[in-house]
Amino acid sequence: MLKKFAAAAALAFVASSAFAAAPVAFYGGVDLGATNIDDVAYVDGNKVSVGAFVGYGFNQNFAVEVGYRQLGKWDIAGFADLKAKQTHVSVLGFLPLNPQTDVYARLGYNKVKAELSYFGEELGEDEDRALIGLGLNYSFNTQLSGRVEVQKPASNVTNVHAALVWKF
Repeated sequence: MLKKFAAAAALAFVASSAFAAAPVAFYGGVDLGATNIDDVAYVDGNKVSVGAFVGYGFNQNFAVEVGYRQLGKWDIAGFADLKAKQTHVSVLGFLPLNPQTDVYARLGYNKVKAELSYFGEELGEDEDRALIGLGLNYSFNTQLSGRVEVQKPASNVTNVHAALVWKF
């Protein structure tokens, strides 16, 4: 009896993993969010961010991803503009909550480029550092899922975004 129960439980687990929300094989997506920069004089509030990414899911628990995001554009004291851009490569670890929903953590490397323009002059600065993130992934069907994530691309920058992910 115990062997039959164990076999049925194992079969149910394998069957449910076929419908897991985490992407398996190649996927791509787009995101829209908000970026906040802390502790920088004359930088006002949250700005709209937009990005795109591609990745490969090795299984339902592990994926790698590369992406690009325009973090936003800020007006500084009415005479200068600050633009921030991000490129990243990450490893994602997924933990299934149910057949449609996963929580995930991101650990990777990213480059944030800040461009300041004022009175016709332009200055740029890059910051290379670790990227961390935490998110929730929900599968609408076998091809399309949605994400909500919080990332720290730089020590004083926080990005919150929602994404649509298409599995190839």
